[in-house]
Amino acid sequence: MLVSFSSYSSLSLSLSPPKSPLPFLACFKTPFIFNISSHHTVQSLHKSPPSTRLWKKMASRVSLLFFACALVLIAAVSSAEEALSKEFVLTLDHTNFTDAVTKHDFIVVEFYAPWCGHCKNLAPEYEKAAAALSSHDPPIALAKVDANEEANKELATQYEIQGFPTLKILRNGGKSIQEYKGPREADGIIEYLKKQSGPASAEIKSAEDASTLIDETKIFIVGVFPKFSGQEFENYMALAEKLRSDYEFGHTTSVKFLPRGESSVTGPLVRLFKPFDELFVDSKDFDLEVLEKFVEESSIPTVTVFNNDPTYHPYVIKYFNSPETKAMLFVNFTNEVAESFKSTYREVAEQYKGQGLIFLIGDVDSSQGAFQNYCDTVSEQFFGLKEEQAPLLLVQTNDGQKYLKPTLGADDIAPWLKEYKEGKVSPYRKSEPIPETNNEPVKVVVADTLQELVFNSGKNVLLEFYAPWCGHCKKLAPILDEVALSFEKDPSVLIAKLDATANDLPSDTFDVQGYPTVFFRSASGNLVQYEGDRTKEDIIEFIEKNKDKPAVAQQQQQEELSKEEPAKDEL
Repeated sequence: MLVSFSSYSSLSLSLSPPKSPLPFLACFKTPFIFNISSHHTVQSLHKSPPSTRLWKKMASRVSLLFFACALVLIAAVSSAEEALSKEFVLTLDHTNFTDAVTKHDFIVVEFYAPWCGHCKNLAPEYEKAAAALSSHDPPIALAKVDANEEANKELATQYEIQGFPTLKILRNGGKSIQEYKGPREADGIIEYLKKQSGPASAEIKSAEDASTLIDETKIFIVGVFPKFSGQEFENYMALAEKLRSDYEFGHTTSVKFLPRGESSVTGPLVRLFKPFDELFVDSKDFDLEVLEKFVEESSIPTVTVFNNDPTYHPYVIKYFNSPETKAMLFVNFTNEVAESFKSTYREVAEQYKGQGLIFLIGDVDSSQGAFQNYCDTVSEQFFGLKEEQAPLLLVQTNDGQKYLKPTLGADDIAPWLKEYKEGKVSPYRKSEPIPETNNEPVKVVVADTLQELVFNSGKNVLLEFYAPWCGHCKKLAPILDEVALSFEKDPSVLIAKLDATANDLPSDTFDVQGYPTVFFRSASGNLVQYEGDRTKEDIIEFIEKNKDKPAVAQQQQQEELSKEEPAKDEL
């Protein structure tokens, strides 16, 4: 066969192997194959010329190369899919919890419930944080436990889980347990846990170190010691470890490194820097309990301000979390008398400093949670107040008792608080109005009818504590209606509900930490919290198991006996 290489395109078509992965190369660009000296060379092609064998060899190599590239691509895709599908959050339960915690010096555990909306929102952020922290040096482990699972409820009880999600930081194989008090989004979780996994107190070796750690926007605590040893230093480090989730700590050998205060003061001492009041305070008492009390009391302003300014919000939360008795003045900050109230109130607060009474002043417009029936983490416990009562002063004790002085003037503040301290003020109980009709299957209970309908009714009462804004409460409502209809012909059973945001509860009887919370009180007075599934069948089974069946008969018998007793006394 004779071929002119000037007609390379037609040759290309005739020699290109079928299904070749690459187009045939133009012959004029590959003269080495056919030993061509010019572009008009004519070469005789035998049946199996060297060029054909070389082509087959090249095609084989190209096929191998293509196959290798495909393998690399498949491996890359597989690796990417594996990375995407891998879960970095450890799944724990009652069978592996102890082993997992024991082998980690630092592990974070989320206790969650599958039905919890907040848990669902946290899940992707928690997973992102777990993925990032898995490469931290050393790695930080994040885990989760389904606390709603029956087999895991003992774990939830052990770790005092009151709501979902609850995150705990476990250190030293679980020997040290702390609440997670950081952000709920991935970047914040990562940053917070990096700090928490490091030393509880940072050493300050220079003024530059101090300026990096201490600023005018946050509380920072520094221990000053001549040397980092001895009982004082050990107590300080123990305090830092205990309170590390709430405060930032540092330690130094020289007060001269610190930005505020007299540089001639010598240690050992503890200096607390704060962005309010006197800016810093010192303590030289290193008793651990005294130190902790010093930190807690010093980190709350003399008067906490509750308004729209977000810089105050951490102190508002700290105020409401304090175990101290709280005095709260609510006034309209735009009112012309507001400044008079503020100055008078601060003077009174200074007088009561250190007497177990802490003070807050709230702007009526900014603290609507105190006056409306919707959830507010800071002020939900004070629902039921009316705006027309402002300016008002409210005192709440640690056991939940409230004392109210509505529509007061600035000059009334000091005299009324004096009367309160002397025990001359009667408690105030928040209650919704008693309903005019109560004919629905689930009966409405308010604070003023709690005694009558629950404690003195002689019935087996299932009582739901709910919040109007709560989605889970709304889902439970029709189920409770069905339960109530199931017991319609049983006069010994009462299904009831109480809006816990609008009514005060006896805190010594009902411990309501979240919504909905359901309690069952038998006719004989046994009280138990319902923690089963929120289904009609399970709730009915629970009532049948716990009720006193002859409840109404017992009540009638007791009434008859009480009528007979006076007659016996006359004999």
